[in-house]
Amino acid sequence: MGSAVEGITIALSKGRIFEETLPLLASAGITPLENPETSRRLIIPTNREDTRVVVVRATDAPTYVQYGAADIGVAGKDVLIEHGGDGLYQPINLGIARCRMMVAVPAGFDYERAVRQGARLRVATKYLKIAREHFAAKGVHVDLIKLYGSMELAPLAGLADAIVDLVSTGNTLKANDLVAVEHIADISARLIVNQAALKLKRDRIVPILDALSKKEAP
Repeated sequence: MGSAVEGITIALSKGRIFEETLPLLASAGITPLENPETSRRLIIPTNREDTRVVVVRATDAPTYVQYGAADIGVAGKDVLIEHGGDGLYQPINLGIARCRMMVAVPAGFDYERAVRQGARLRVATKYLKIAREHFAAKGVHVDLIKLYGSMELAPLAGLADAIVDLVSTGNTLKANDLVAVEHIADISARLIVNQAALKLKRDRIVPILDALSKKEAP
C-alpha cells in the first residue's frame, strides 16, 4: 500500500523526537510550517510542496510506516523492538532521544538477593517483549504487569517489585525513591522507511536518507 498522496509523508511524534528531528530535517532541506505542540493539525505542511509531516503517537510511528500511510518516520529503538520492525527498513541510527532501558526497584529492595534466591518477581512495564526477553536470558522468573502510565507508581503502591522503563536523567526515579539496578539496553531513535515507498519514490527518498546519514550516530 502506498501513502495517500504522491508526495513524501513523514511520521513524527510530538515532544523530544520531533524537536530533535527538526535540525536533521533542516539538513535535508525540509522545514515543517507549524509546531505540533501549538497546532491542532495532525497533518503539517512543510516548505516543500511534495512533503508533509503526520503527527502520530510514538508507538504508532512504525505502524504508519509499515502500512504505507507514511513513507518514512522516526521511532525509538524501544518502540521498534516492541513493534517487531516487520516490513521496515531501518537504515540510520539518528542518535537522538537517547536514554537507557533499565530495571529499577525501590531503594532498600535487595534485587540481587531476590534473583539469586530464585524469587518470582512482579515487574511492571509497557515494554513486555523487552522485559520478557531480558529476564528469560537471565533465567529469572517474573510475572509481567502491563501498564501504560507512570511506572514509578507500581512499586510504591505495592503492585510490583520492580519496573522496566526508559531512564533519561534518573531524576524521576530518585524523586520516587527508586534506584536503577540493571542496564538492559541503550536506546536512541532510528529512521524507518517503508520498503515499497523506497522503490516507488526512490528519487525523492534517497536524497533525504543521504542528508540524514551524514548525521548518523557513531
